[in-house]
Amino acid sequence: MLILQELLNMLNGLSQVNQPISATRVALTLLIACAIAQFIFYVYRKTFKGVLYTRNFNVGLVMMTLVTALVILPISSNILLSLGMVGALSIVRFRTAVKDPIDTVYMFWAIGVGICCGAGFYMVGVIGSLIIGLVMFLMNQVSFSGEEPYLLVVHFENGAEDAVLKALPAHKLRSQTVTAAGVELMLEVRSKANSVSSVDNLLKIKGVKDAALISYNGDYVS
Repeated sequence: MLILQELLNMLNGLSQVNQPISATRVALTLLIACAIAQFIFYVYRKTFKGVLYTRNFNVGLVMMTLVTALVILPISSNILLSLGMVGALSIVRFRTAVKDPIDTVYMFWAIGVGICCGAGFYMVGVIGSLIIGLVMFLMNQVSFSGEEPYLLVVHFENGAEDAVLKALPAHKLRSQTVTAAGVELMLEVRSKANSVSSVDNLLKIKGVKDAALISYNGDYVS
């Protein structure tokens, strides 16, 4: 009966704020938070477009949702405890570097869901996550017309730099390495995704050894 009552409260959109914590409420909150977190896990995995997918970060999103919900549960039931908890959490510092801005968005998503579930606003977490997930899938499928960045790496002998640069379209120099054996240029060039110009013409220039075109998303290692 307690489980049925909790489910009825969820369907009716009743908040559990300032209500006593029961074992049933804790179990249902964590189960619902886990279910939504699995949806976040799936969306992140399907829409990931970075260089290297990290499963540990994705699992961390699930755990972040559960831990946040667990922290919010006692806070939502006792206003005095909430004040003390805010003071305790204010001394925590997270120094993990997040390279991709979209990863930060997923972290806020996971924390937001944990807060909603912990406070008893289950329907907000469910409906909000479905809408956010749909938007992420749509943004992942839509390809905007325009030029995209690419990295062009060219190796050539000393003295051929002027001819190489003249043969290239608009570009930005990212790095240049000069050795006794020759020169390595790393350039950022832009072109439409479906009409990327071939780099074969560069090989026709006297002194050019090789050329490689690399998909570029803003991060590179030189």
